[in-house]
Amino acid sequence: MPKITFINLPEEKKQTLIVAMKKEFSRVPLYDASISNIVKTANIPRGSFYQYFEDKEDAFFFLLNDLVMSIRNNFVVLLKKYDGDLFDTMIEFYQLIIMEEEDVHFLKNAFLNMTYKIELSFSKIFRSQETTKLSDFLSLLNTRNLNISNHRELFHLLQIIFTITLRNVVEKFAKELPTEDALANYKLEMNLLKNGLARKDS
Repeated sequence: MPKITFINLPEEKKQTLIVAMKKEFSRVPLYDASISNIVKTANIPRGSFYQYFEDKEDAFFFLLNDLVMSIRNNFVVLLKKYDGDLFDTMIEFYQLIIMEEEDVHFLKNAFLNMTYKIELSFSKIFRSQETTKLSDFLSLLNTRNLNISNHRELFHLLQIIFTITLRNVVEKFAKELPTEDALANYKLEMNLLKNGLARKDS
């Protein structure tokens, strides 16, 4: 979490530092990033950086969590657009992520250098620690179309979908798949999940 000194910065200075941090974390993964490059781009003394953040990891997760919240808001908008249909929502949501332009290099570095902590940040898209936000989110889902019996099963279904989505995003970036191919692969897996994997007796 950023320190209070960062939060209290004038908006212009804050944005200058954010742009500098995002530039560095888009250039290289977190552990290869250089605080020297950040402070040089932001035109601030190195000591000032440590008045705002504990270290580069603190700065990275500030940016990542902010981006995740923005992505989560897009997910909620899509969920409303599709009247709570989880599968239709996920297909357009996946497409939005892989076609992201503004933060594509930042996201690519995050996905291709995934740690448990980074994965945990991305999982916030589908869950919330705050009970009120979680209940609001769940109320948007059309669970009548899902073969689930309770909230526990819903939680595990969301975990499965999150895992599939995460793997597909990583594969898209790692293999540099064309968007059409990546989307076709994802649709195939979502349809398998939607239709069920067990053959129905005729």
